[in-house]
Amino acid sequence: MFAKKFRQHGPIHLSQYLMSVKVGDYVDIFADPSIHKGMPHKGYHGRTGIVFNVTKSAVGVRVNKLVNGRIIEKRIHIRIEHVRKSKCQKEILQRKKDNEAAKAEAAKTGVKINLKRQPKQPKEGYFLKAAGEDGVLTTIQPLPFSDLV
Repeated sequence: MFAKKFRQHGPIHLSQYLMSVKVGDYVDIFADPSIHKGMPHKGYHGRTGIVFNVTKSAVGVRVNKLVNGRIIEKRIHIRIEHVRKSKCQKEILQRKKDNEAAKAEAAKTGVKINLKRQPKQPKEGYFLKAAGEDGVLTTIQPLPFSDLV
């Protein structure tokens, strides 16, 4: 669980320390085994949470945890080495941006548009040409059974 990947051992990159994290950002918790200080409990490894506090060397993260059949919001502080920026909001923000552009275009042209996501539709129907090279249909049927005993 906490082992580093193949050929990924060694000191941590400085860019990890220089990563800008703000309150309200989504972050993924991935414990770095080479740094023991500020390491989260294994139950939080791989979870996504929202930053609620930023200190000089750590961040406070709100994470949902299943406890006795109910989900509790836990607030934990983790050092910055054990946190990555999450890409979970990437598609949502892109879709929001596209929708705003589409709304502006619709307001300009006066055409009503549907901004809802649509499920994948079935493939279009088509006709298959069944005739052979000579243009005549070939009928195939099994040979009659003959008992050769």
